Amino acid sequence: MTEKIHPIVELLQQDQRFHIEAYQFVREALSYAQEILKMPTAGEEGEHHLTGQQLCEAIRQYCVEQYGFMAKTVLNSWGVHSTSDFGEIVYNLIRIKHMKKSDSDRREDF
Repeated sequence: MTEKIHPIVELLQQDQRFHIEAYQFVREALSYAQEILKMPTAGEEGEHHLTGQQLCEAIRQYCVEQYGFMAKTVLNSWGVHSTSDFGEIVYNLIRIKHMKKSDSDRREDF
């Protein structure tokens, strides 16, 4: 009997640039943006979707709240060195269907 590998485990095996904590952090920052910051959403009414720029701002605020002056050190330890890395993480999560993408989303938005 073959066991199906969880998509995130498979992702971490295929792309080893970022630690699992980076993926978890991006998911938490998305929730933070929508629930705590009440960021406006782009897209259809009732659909919760942030732009890349909105998500980056939420990530920044959430990171400072969680890690303060250690934020850069923590992110770097997870393999994250620039906002474009967050774009790569988001698009990896989109690829395994753990996040959604609108037609107007682009990697360059990060």
